[in-house]
Amino acid sequence: MGQRDDRRLARKKQEMRRQKRRKKRRRRIVFLVAEILILCILSVIAYGMFKLDKLNVNPLKNLTNNGISQDGYMNVAIFGDDRRPEDTGNARSDCIIIASINNDTKEVKLVSVYRDTLLNTEDDTYDKANSAYAVGGAEAAVNMLNRNLDLDIQDYVSVNFLAVADVVDLLGGIDLELTDEEVVHMNNYCVETSEITGKKYKKIEPEVAGTYHLNGVQAVSYSRIRYTEGGDFQRTSRQRLVIEKIAEEAKKADLSTINKIIDAVFPEITTSFTSGEIVKMSAGLLQYSIGDNEGFPMDNETPDSIPGYQGSYVVPKGLEENVIKLHKFLFPDEDYTPTDTLKEISDHIKDVTGIYPDDSEDSTEDNEE
Repeated sequence: MGQRDDRRLARKKQEMRRQKRRKKRRRRIVFLVAEILILCILSVIAYGMFKLDKLNVNPLKNLTNNGISQDGYMNVAIFGDDRRPEDTGNARSDCIIIASINNDTKEVKLVSVYRDTLLNTEDDTYDKANSAYAVGGAEAAVNMLNRNLDLDIQDYVSVNFLAVADVVDLLGGIDLELTDEEVVHMNNYCVETSEITGKKYKKIEPEVAGTYHLNGVQAVSYSRIRYTEGGDFQRTSRQRLVIEKIAEEAKKADLSTINKIIDAVFPEITTSFTSGEIVKMSAGLLQYSIGDNEGFPMDNETPDSIPGYQGSYVVPKGLEENVIKLHKFLFPDEDYTPTDTLKEISDHIKDVTGIYPDDSEDSTEDNEE
């Protein structure tokens, strides 16, 4: 009995030793797999960081606002640079868009600020909104938006014609429905856009309404059209539509296409975002969705002339009233009260232009209160 028990005990100890060895081997395999995965992830991150070096990063160092913050949202200014090859220095921003991202829902709302809007561009200077970018670059333009619209924009992205054309081409084009007159004007704009970008296009003939598959030159030219009914207001709507179409196609693109876009477009983009911030946002790219869009100012006039000013301007019918509507659109849950800075700017524009909010709107708001 004693010998049999000893043998049984010995076999049990051997089996326990074998189990320990198997556990160690499994543990080593798990660690090895984990190390390989970590190395793969680090390699991808390193590759991504290498790609991000292609971006022109220009941090905003002297941002100002009116003491406003929009908790739960990230507001980004997007500027379309209309620089021509012969231009030097800053050009006027042909396109000014505010992208407001809801951090919880990932919904992105777009607001186009009409470039000819009369606003406080710096100190005591009042001029067209797009002049701020020409005078002081992106930082001055962001501060102008923060000051006049009671916003807390802390980052921006600036792109030119070539960048947008490249993205559309690499995505294989976008489908847009055009009217008769849009086809005519787009064909006309394509001539200059092709010269600026160095890209080719095929003229649409006959020039009739329909749904067309546009390449990069055509998409950019479409977004530049302003000589139709609605003028600059309709032009900004076209710009927002092109952005929506690009976002839809980008979501469906494979990694190879995204890689080509990065190589071609990143050198044409200037931004305040750091590499780390871009990597963090890219991780949730597929969660973002384009929501509603709007033009600003919502209520406006385009007077034939303004005393002391030359050219055509878009004048808000009460900047303060328009900004209240803007905040309701972008931040529906925000408890917003216009700042004294905004009120002063609004009063000055009223005094200079003689343009005020409609009495009917005031009385309607009073009745609602």
